[in-house]
Amino acid sequence: MANNPVKIYDTTLRDGSQGEGISFTVAAKLRIAEKLDQFGVDYIEGGWPGSNPRDVSFFEEAKQLNLKQAKLVAFGSTRRANLSVEDDPQIKLLIEAETPVVTIFGKSWLLHVTEIIKTTAEENIQMIEDSVRYLTEQGKEVIYDAEHFFDGYKDNADYALNTLKAAQRGGASNLTLCDTNGGCLVHEVLKIASQVKETIINTPIGVHCHNDSDLGVAVSLAGIEAGAELVQGTINGIGERNGNANLTSIIPNLTLKMNRELHCSNNLSKLRSLSLFVDEMSNQSSNTKAPFVGLSAFAHKGGVHADAAAKVKHSYEHIEPESVGNKTRVLVSDMSGRSSIMMKAKEIGLDLDARSPELKAFLGELKELEFKGYEYEAADASLKLLLNRYVKGKEREIELLGYRVMVSDQVSLGRIVSEASVKIKVGDKEHHTVAEARGPVDALNEALTKALAPVFPEVLDIRLLDFKVRILENKHGTDAIIRVHIESTDGEAMWGTVGASDNIIAAAWEALVDSVEYKIEMNQLK
Repeated sequence: MANNPVKIYDTTLRDGSQGEGISFTVAAKLRIAEKLDQFGVDYIEGGWPGSNPRDVSFFEEAKQLNLKQAKLVAFGSTRRANLSVEDDPQIKLLIEAETPVVTIFGKSWLLHVTEIIKTTAEENIQMIEDSVRYLTEQGKEVIYDAEHFFDGYKDNADYALNTLKAAQRGGASNLTLCDTNGGCLVHEVLKIASQVKETIINTPIGVHCHNDSDLGVAVSLAGIEAGAELVQGTINGIGERNGNANLTSIIPNLTLKMNRELHCSNNLSKLRSLSLFVDEMSNQSSNTKAPFVGLSAFAHKGGVHADAAAKVKHSYEHIEPESVGNKTRVLVSDMSGRSSIMMKAKEIGLDLDARSPELKAFLGELKELEFKGYEYEAADASLKLLLNRYVKGKEREIELLGYRVMVSDQVSLGRIVSEASVKIKVGDKEHHTVAEARGPVDALNEALTKALAPVFPEVLDIRLLDFKVRILENKHGTDAIIRVHIESTDGEAMWGTVGASDNIIAAAWEALVDSVEYKIEMNQLK
């Protein structure tokens, strides 16, 4: 079978927005559309005109978009039963959206025909053909989504195929087979899509799959293997229930492993940044475990793995991380060996002697610290400072003389206030400051910044991005060890620091001090 080019149809803005916790503003939808176009997808499904005010506004604003590669798509359904297509208000809204492409879905499963939309099998066939033909006559490219196709085919193959033939007669440019419930297995999709391809001649087919069986990507690739020339999905696999087929996995698999031609293949190295951008626009935390684009996708923790990857990268990496915009990472933990530390040191800009006795001693110290609750996998800044102190003998810039935190509930004013005082020594000079804030960690951070700013004004640029607290060995209850992880930025770089203690304030203090010390060190290296 000839490998025809595969078209990428992105439905992040429509199907993806139906995911729990996902809500795009109009501005975010417009920015995502521009990013998807720059990346090189073929179709961008913008939403369902008329279904909500946000989509109405989006399609109005989208008329000003200057898309270079992608075609904007309006999504809707076939005409309603027993209503002429010309009089159907939803069909009118699809035309008024003024998009070059319209995707409409129709029923493939007789169960839905008779029990959901309450019409006859014959009327459903006519609804599909009428709607596709009318929209085609209005100058639209029409993609037909055969909803619940695989379930419908397993129930009554002849009827499911007849619904496709109706869309084909109407002039659809693609007949997309939908696993709407996400319940099909790989061999089922491969078999059914192959049979459809043999039956439906002269009109390309596509696949639209969901991830309810954790097979969204696998069944989508099976559909392509069977002859589909279009694949639908969302960036990061967002979508209703368990999500849609994940384009950030489908695209690299098609390009790098199936050698299929895609318009976006030349931009594959931008895939991770696209993934992060969509997460940001949807106000979601990035999935660090995501294949290809996740932070942990090419992370090596065990000493044997790290050592092998250092010698021959592909010994433990299935692709070159850079091809999708990612990178190899070495995680330092109590599982690490000398080779892991050497690789990590190189990664964070330190030149160490592998034979030095200090490095061996550092490994022992690292294991002891992790036993006490410290964890450095996401705290490169703390690790670098620790390496500098332990291996290179670099002293701390900040000597703690003492701190105090008080929290008061001002009932009459209806507020809780925290006050922190910090006494530190920098060089030969002592600094004693007090700060007030809503939370105790914020007050502590403010007091520390005030104390350091006269000597190190660069600390004023630091902003805390994230503050995570984890209770370790919770069987000890309120006496448990607490680990605090802080993400900081100065507007250019980002870094992570860690602290651990049976006192949350003490743990937070350690992470805060490491954060400012790392910034000071970065400034000294400029």
